[in-house]
Amino acid sequence: MRGKTLAFIGDSVARNQMESLLCLLWQASLQVEVPNERGNKRIHRFYFRSTSTTIVRVWSSWLVHQTPEAIDFAPEGVTKLHLDSPYENFMEFIPTFDVVVLSSGHWFAKRSVYVLNNEIVGGQLWWPDKSREAKINNIEAFGVSVETIVASMATHPNFTGLTILRTYSPDHYEGGAWNSGGSCTGTRPLEPEQLVKNDYTDIMHEKQMTGFHRGIQKKSNKSKFVMMDITEVFSYRYDGHPGPFRTLSPDGKPRTRMQDCLHWCMPGPIDTWNELVLEIIRREYEGKRSSSS
Repeated sequence: MRGKTLAFIGDSVARNQMESLLCLLWQASLQVEVPNERGNKRIHRFYFRSTSTTIVRVWSSWLVHQTPEAIDFAPEGVTKLHLDSPYENFMEFIPTFDVVVLSSGHWFAKRSVYVLNNEIVGGQLWWPDKSREAKINNIEAFGVSVETIVASMATHPNFTGLTILRTYSPDHYEGGAWNSGGSCTGTRPLEPEQLVKNDYTDIMHEKQMTGFHRGIQKKSNKSKFVMMDITEVFSYRYDGHPGPFRTLSPDGKPRTRMQDCLHWCMPGPIDTWNELVLEIIRREYEGKRSSSS
């Protein structure tokens, strides 16, 4: 990765993974190197002078175009997701990235309106027109969004890099959601017989895989695509979340009753994701893998 750029694009789990990699790279040499940091709300860059390597974070909650403006019977304010259009804030930077790691999924549980071909086709926690049924739900919308972003990168005339789609990151809330008393109090990885099947995680993972494969079928450029499937194996790691310790007071006690059972501790399981990313990069640049898989 000397002289190259690795970009994490997506939600807060993408940021979590990027921060993990920064921590690893800071301590990768005999002398700890703090990267030069610069950026804004659209794109954040961390430059390591010793290797001329740049790590980038681009925030994009859904990876598709979003707007607050009113459309048809959807009023101004509620987020409109144009599922067939990629998020333009990062597409303009795509040609400058050598490796891209995509992360999305969890924001499809949030309130939003789904738009296809400029027509409202569904919504999450929003559907005021009770006289007719929505055409797609949030899970189906997620699958469409994955196909859209993968196809957009696979057909971009100036993108020749490697795209790694990391699959849906499992959360481990028990007894409620993040804002209703949910908790994760594990202290060690689950044994196979202890794993409780999560139907929502399974179907989100399935839709993501389908969208990925449909997207790369449209490939017309020289870029490469790899799916990094972490969903099932990290379902066993309910011990790896910050839980009540995400935000601490000066005396080391939790500041809030809300637990974080979505993001990952550092050091912790998420560091393994970056070991996998670097192994994929090594194999791809050494030509040990096919152009798509």
